[in-house]
Amino acid sequence: MILPAKHLKQDRALIGVGSEVLAALTGEKTVSELWEAVQRRRSHGVSPLSFDWFVLALSFLFAIDAVSFKNGILTKRGES
Repeated sequence: MILPAKHLKQDRALIGVGSEVLAALTGEKTVSELWEAVQRRRSHGVSPLSFDWFVLALSFLFAIDAVSFKNGILTKRGES
């Protein structure tokens, strides 16, 4: 689930989705703004992403201290 495997492609593994979320997180964004940015990025031929999977990836990024969440705003760690 976290890493790609035989039956789980990279674009579905949490580490792959997390990298897309980090790439879409430019500056400060709300969760809704980030969700919309990730959806736009994935609309170019990559498999669709559910909001549940997006939230799991975001939780993973928060758990490894890659993002911070303060006053309803998400930022990459070190950019705040």
